[in-house]
Amino acid sequence: MLQPGFVGTSPPDWLRRRLNDGLGGVVLFARNIVDLDQVAALNAALVAENPDVIIAVDEESGDVTRLDVEHGSRRPGNHALGAVDDPALTEAVAADIGAQLAAAGITLDYAPAADVNNNPANPVIGVRSFGGDPDLVARHTAAWIRGLQSTGVAACAKHFPGHGDTGVDSHHGLPIIEVDAARLGQVELPPFTAAIDAGVRSIMTAHLLVPALDPERPATMSRSVLIDLLREQLGFKGLVVTDGIEMASVSQRYGLGGAAALAIAGGADAICVGGESADEAVVELLRTSIVDAVMSGELPESRLAEAASRVATFAAESAAQRGARAAAADRWHAADRPEVGLAAARRALRVTGAGTLPLAGPAHVVEFGVATNLAIEARTPWGVGAPLTELRPDTTVVRLDEHATVADVLAGAQGRIPVLVCRDPHRHPWLARLIAAVVAARPETVVVEMGVAAGEPIGAVHLATYGAAAVCGQAAAEALAGSAR
Repeated sequence: MLQPGFVGTSPPDWLRRRLNDGLGGVVLFARNIVDLDQVAALNAALVAENPDVIIAVDEESGDVTRLDVEHGSRRPGNHALGAVDDPALTEAVAADIGAQLAAAGITLDYAPAADVNNNPANPVIGVRSFGGDPDLVARHTAAWIRGLQSTGVAACAKHFPGHGDTGVDSHHGLPIIEVDAARLGQVELPPFTAAIDAGVRSIMTAHLLVPALDPERPATMSRSVLIDLLREQLGFKGLVVTDGIEMASVSQRYGLGGAAALAIAGGADAICVGGESADEAVVELLRTSIVDAVMSGELPESRLAEAASRVATFAAESAAQRGARAAAADRWHAADRPEVGLAAARRALRVTGAGTLPLAGPAHVVEFGVATNLAIEARTPWGVGAPLTELRPDTTVVRLDEHATVADVLAGAQGRIPVLVCRDPHRHPWLARLIAAVVAARPETVVVEMGVAAGEPIGAVHLATYGAAAVCGQAAAEALAGSAR
């Protein structure tokens, strides 16, 4: 029932040994991936040790990518797809993701995020959500699942019962959702109901407390949430996977092993671990903790057997999808495969303001760095400067942080049009103030917002990309340079 991570671009000896002894799954992170050929060889080596192994990855695309971390995602994320609001496009983008994953040998994708981002200050969901309207999120969640699973790769709707209305990042602390059951049914749950209706094969739990459902245990450990609500009321019969069990929201409260045992007791079937804790000692700790919980009576043996049976059923279903994955992989390798991601990013781009595009002169691009949550790989490139420079070599680019002043921003802008590139200024007061001051000093300033566009657009021209994927930056650069297609 464990899905551990590991370090390296080839399987370590301990992982091979445990797979040979029956370890049921692994999860890959960006540290395991160099390119498609390498990760395909890595996964073939895993399968050679255990033909039924579940190979998972967290590939949402958009800001959260594992396969394209070096160059940025070749597809926009959920928020951009929600802005377009064309479920057929969402389905096509997800099928493209599935084809890439199939070519890599992945069988389970921890995506899509089915959270309704109804709190613009949310520090961990944001552009990972299709939007703030439950109906919109529901129809795109279903479309995304249909697209991905058409390739033989299993989808995993997350984070149940909904992580959108939080002001705390569960990587660092325990969020509390202070709403009643009726509100949950109206807002948070419809996307998961749509996911189940679409045949989603797995659902990931959220490390958050919902007092209306369980005042004591986080959702990951709560029978009220996972058994009474998810299984009995919503009728989900597939695999329940935990979010990373080492996340501080649960591991600091229960310990790493205690959190795993409580999650299985609460109704989870598989334990995801390895984002930060990725060695054999962690696997042994979790295994021992689960066994000890059975021996002490804290974890009924029947619940353990039920979870293991669901993992085995999931693995058998994945094996039956090998043909679909092979066909999808062939499509991925085809020379005439369309670039659906860039086309989607162009459709998502929104341009407002009294100014005009393309830019009438050379640009001075200022990209403002802000802290991102742990789901986003820190080294993933983002911004507009690089693609705009390719189209307009006379572009200058600088990246600044919260210590920047108006003078710093405008230092290289003499004779150039300031282009300010930002993420979520509504969440960073220093950034909102700085942008407003620059626009006041230079009214011709263009603002490119690559996060959740929650505030009033400012600048002579305002471009909203609804995410910071590489293709979102490319689409904005095309508009600025006048080469959009």
